[in-house]
Amino acid sequence: MIRFKSSIIYTITLIFCISLFSVTLAFLYLIKHDKEKYAQELNLKYSVIAEVTLLRLNDFITVNEMQKLIKDYKMEEITDEELRRRILSNGTILDALINRYGQRAAIIWYDKNNYLHIVHNNANLLLKDSEFQSYRYSIIESIFAFVLLIIVFMYILIIRKIRPLKKLKQQIDKFAMGDFDTPKPYNSTDEISEVANAFYSSVNHIKKLNHSRQLFLRNIMHELKTPITKGRILAEMLHDNKQKQRLITVFERLETMINEFASIEKITSGAELTHMGVYRLIDIFDEAIDLAMAERDNICFHIEKDLQLNVDFKLFSLAVKNMIDNALKYSPDKKVTIKVDGDSIKFINSGKPLDRELEHYLAPFTQGGGKTKGLGLGLYIVDNIIKAHKINFTYQYKNGENIFSFENIGILLAVKA
Repeated sequence: MIRFKSSIIYTITLIFCISLFSVTLAFLYLIKHDKEKYAQELNLKYSVIAEVTLLRLNDFITVNEMQKLIKDYKMEEITDEELRRRILSNGTILDALINRYGQRAAIIWYDKNNYLHIVHNNANLLLKDSEFQSYRYSIIESIFAFVLLIIVFMYILIIRKIRPLKKLKQQIDKFAMGDFDTPKPYNSTDEISEVANAFYSSVNHIKKLNHSRQLFLRNIMHELKTPITKGRILAEMLHDNKQKQRLITVFERLETMINEFASIEKITSGAELTHMGVYRLIDIFDEAIDLAMAERDNICFHIEKDLQLNVDFKLFSLAVKNMIDNALKYSPDKKVTIKVDGDSIKFINSGKPLDRELEHYLAPFTQGGGKTKGLGLGLYIVDNIIKAHKINFTYQYKNGENIFSFENIGILLAVKA
């Protein structure tokens, strides 16, 4: 099935082409109709002259009466025999006129002039139409050219007026890809330029807000690293191994949270994944467990095949780590099952179902379970990482188990081991 262009420029061009075609047809019809009318007027004129002349030759009217009847027509008799011979021999008969007495006359075209040939007994008249002029297209052609010029001018004017729309679309596409560079605003005051300028102003405002947000997060992370580092050093100096290990664990957790903030800043800023590579899924799981600092005895694996995925190792491991954290926090038995089958990675834990739809928990700083167990960023980070990898994040509750899934991982497969 043919798919037609639906842009404004193509639509306007189609409308103007139809307009040009319609106007051209109208003028062609006008020319044809006008030519037919002009020919009928000439035939009527010659019929009257021939009829009056034949009436005079038949002595039905006087010379004065004849001249009175045809005084408005300028007909010149051709008396030059050589010229008469050429006209009668080489001329083209356009029409033959026969009066009610059977007497004939003919309209002859020769050398861009019309002649009326009247034959009556021994009389043989050849009259030249001194007023005849070939049908002129000049007036209609001038009107057509003027209308055509107006249509073309209007087309060019409209195309120039909507040209900013194409550039605006390109800038919107760039903006959607995370490019905040904006061109100079338009100086025109029409509505399209005003919309474009309003968009550029909004982009500049968003650019400033985004820059402020990034600067704020980076400053916080930088300022937090110093006391965390100092606290870690002081913890190492403690002699009480139990308290020492607890403090070290806390500071390690704080470092992990700082790294999570960095990941949030990277993902939510719309940056592309720049560290893609092929990694074994088993290695990703190992990294995630280490990040979660979870007991391996609490994690059960059901993996059909050892897969290799083309992912950002650090970010994808963080997503898996957050899913493990989430399952362990909200599971009564503090256990999670990770199942890899077909085209999905499932994280399964026992417990109550979510109180709301999954989309509610994908917002930042949203917590579940009615208790404060974290910052509420876990699923938000997971969702953004999954979207960045072009796969799907789903949830279902079945047989008393919460099942979170990374779906459509087949597009990430590099090599099936």
